[in-house]
Amino acid sequence: MTPSAGSVTVIGLGPMGQAMVRSLRASGTKVTVWNRSPEKADAVWEFGAVRAGTVAQALDAGEVIVLSLTDYRAMYDVLEPVVEHLPGKTIVNLSSDSPESTRTAGAWIRAHGGRFLAGGVMADSNGVGDSAAYIFYSGPRDVFAACAEVLRPLGRQEYLGEDVGIAQLYYQAVLAMFLPGLLAFEQALAMIDRSGESIEQFLPYAQRSMGGMADVYAAVTAMSSSGGWRDIAHLRMMAAGAQHVVQTTTAAGVDTTLAYAVRTYWQQALTETERTGLPVSTFQLLRGDVKPAT
Repeated sequence: MTPSAGSVTVIGLGPMGQAMVRSLRASGTKVTVWNRSPEKADAVWEFGAVRAGTVAQALDAGEVIVLSLTDYRAMYDVLEPVVEHLPGKTIVNLSSDSPESTRTAGAWIRAHGGRFLAGGVMADSNGVGDSAAYIFYSGPRDVFAACAEVLRPLGRQEYLGEDVGIAQLYYQAVLAMFLPGLLAFEQALAMIDRSGESIEQFLPYAQRSMGGMADVYAAVTAMSSSGGWRDIAHLRMMAAGAQHVVQTTTAAGVDTTLAYAVRTYWQQALTETERTGLPVSTFQLLRGDVKPAT
């Protein structure tokens, strides 16, 4: 099994799919594209991509088929009518979904004679192909090895293992950090703005506060390996701090939903520690090891 050198089909031409086409073409890779909305396929002509008239033609154009769709359900919508064209193809699904959906999709592709590789792109559309961009991959090692070179222009490759669901597990875990963090930053900006202060003046202080997070993550990981941060003085300090955020957010007239959710975990950990006389961490609550008393 050796995919055609320098040839890839990209199905799905949203911002991420278009960025993939751009990066692949910049490396000299021959790219065939298909999208349900034809105008998006027209948009990548400037990069020198070849537009397929049908999904079947897109599959027939090459051996490595990169999917950049909304979710895995969209994969079935696109490929199910043309399953007779899947034998011998390597489907590299870089769409977002759950690990279990990924495993089910891999089994479905294999049942129809194809090979399957899953991925999670750790970059926005503007960052695809840049030195900081990387992609989690998982699936059979021989499938990854056969595709690695032709996929290299998309970003640094982080192969995680044979289980096709692992790439999405890691991808969603990073999103679990990023999405609340982004909302938290917007909440902070709203607090500053509604209080009559300049969000531009606040920005460098927000950036400075993030500078040491790599060390914080390492320390929290070390503590989580033994049950999490369970020192009662720490819990009291964090619960108090979370309460002060709620009070400040409320006073500023900013939505408090996120602030209350954060406070809930610190308060629950402290309450359970004091109720049981045993140390309880927020990590244990999130992991589901401890069920707070109702």
